[in-house]
Amino acid sequence: MKLSKKYTFRYRKTLLVILDGVGYSSRGPESGNAIAGAKLPFLNKVWNQSPTLLIQAHGKAVGMPSDEDMGNSEVGHNVLGSGRIFDQGAKLVSNSIASGDIFQRQAWKEIIANVNKKNSTLHLLGLFSDGNVHAHINHTKALISQAVFEKVSKIRLHILLDGRDVSEKSALEYLNPFEEWLSSLRNDGTDIKIASGGGRMTITMDRYEADWSMVERGWAVHVKGEGRKFSSAKEAIETFRSENPKVIDQYLPSFVISEDGNPIGKITDGDSVVFTNFRGDRAIEISLAFTEKKFDKFDRGALPDIIYAGIMQYDGDLKLPERFLVAPPEIDRTLGEYMANSGISQYALSETQKYGHVTYFWNGNKSGYFDQKSEEYREILSDVIPFDQSPEMKALLITEALEKALTENKQDFYRVNYANGDMVGHTGNYPATVKAMEFMDGCIERLWNACEKQNIVLMITADHGNADEMYQLDKKGNVEKDSKGNPVPKTSHTLNAVPFSVLDPENKLRLNSKIENPGLANVAATILDIMGYETPEGYHSSLIEN
Repeated sequence: MKLSKKYTFRYRKTLLVILDGVGYSSRGPESGNAIAGAKLPFLNKVWNQSPTLLIQAHGKAVGMPSDEDMGNSEVGHNVLGSGRIFDQGAKLVSNSIASGDIFQRQAWKEIIANVNKKNSTLHLLGLFSDGNVHAHINHTKALISQAVFEKVSKIRLHILLDGRDVSEKSALEYLNPFEEWLSSLRNDGTDIKIASGGGRMTITMDRYEADWSMVERGWAVHVKGEGRKFSSAKEAIETFRSENPKVIDQYLPSFVISEDGNPIGKITDGDSVVFTNFRGDRAIEISLAFTEKKFDKFDRGALPDIIYAGIMQYDGDLKLPERFLVAPPEIDRTLGEYMANSGISQYALSETQKYGHVTYFWNGNKSGYFDQKSEEYREILSDVIPFDQSPEMKALLITEALEKALTENKQDFYRVNYANGDMVGHTGNYPATVKAMEFMDGCIERLWNACEKQNIVLMITADHGNADEMYQLDKKGNVEKDSKGNPVPKTSHTLNAVPFSVLDPENKLRLNSKIENPGLANVAATILDIMGYETPEGYHSSLIEN
């Protein structure tokens, strides 16, 4: 990597702080803006007095199909770490379905040939909504339609209820019309039924090995057919809600559908299984459970002899799974790789919930180090609790660890993710999210104090919005109310831009407000620009004013 000739001054050290889920909204607290509702003396000073731009973090700016699609932490960190925009999972799968390519690939052919030859069952397991962050229900429907066309006689569905990337109690809005469609398929002769399910934060969709018991609970209902039994998914959801009116979809317990006391959809020898999530982080552990012969995370019992595929490959380095229906984006020439190859030392830090985002996703969906001698990755273990119970999460330990690293001043580039705005925001608990923001405010001020002492430039941004809009809004922008007149919580991400701010100890740096449609893809070049290095070919331009 070559030194830039643009400046007579040069900063060799920078810190990027990613406030996960902290977008910008001009609306006030009455609209569910927990950021506006929080007392943030330091961050508000930064956003109002330091060089700050609003940059795009959703839709086409991060490789999603359209600007109606929310950004998310995976694609946000992919773009931040690569300096460019790649078509992402949602768009890749949709395009492959539209072209028919997905059904011409070897993986799909093997999945279908297996069940047709053995007269066995095709199982589709994945998130059951149109949130388009981890999965889309239309992808599942397309796989079903093609399987029916190819004369698959028996299909079982294992549904993970959302309430996180979509409205918190919307499960039946997806389930009821879907069941009507399944009924029409049954009338035409296909044996297709929902066999098991549960909330996505209760079963199956753990990530970064934070709580393997989630996967174990999912394995019990999906594979073994062991769990609380119901005659239908609708009965299960309505029963759980009547027993606990406060429970939201993502935390609903697991269930098994049975007939005459017997589960209707156990996964057994000879079956085929497709995991329909396209996003990797919450798909890796269940894929390991299905594919690893030497597996010690929990007692699986006898491992079924099946054909397993992901709708995408979830870890390119681990080749997990080996069989996948759509090729993932090939993200090359990342900022992390450039720095490692150029001898620029790096430090990456977060708690478990976002650790993979500042490492794996930042590095273009690649596990491990580029150069362990020049890179230091630090993980603070997350608690296994609903995060609104402890809105501070691990922000204090993260701050203390980073203060120490900044004071030691051994690395050139530091990056850190604070998960609070996203993870607490996803609970739909507005007061808890306000507390999370207020706690983080003090943490970021401490980091700035450390940066000032070491003459390190501090950049503050986010990967997408969430805490900035925590009430459901109608098309006119009015807050939706429930039957008791209370605001309806919003647990999903937003379509809002995110702030990007630069704090310069020498007060020399300014941001270029004339850049057209700035987005997360501009951040990598900005980092290099500040550090005094030339931007690699193809990267989006720097946000620094010449």
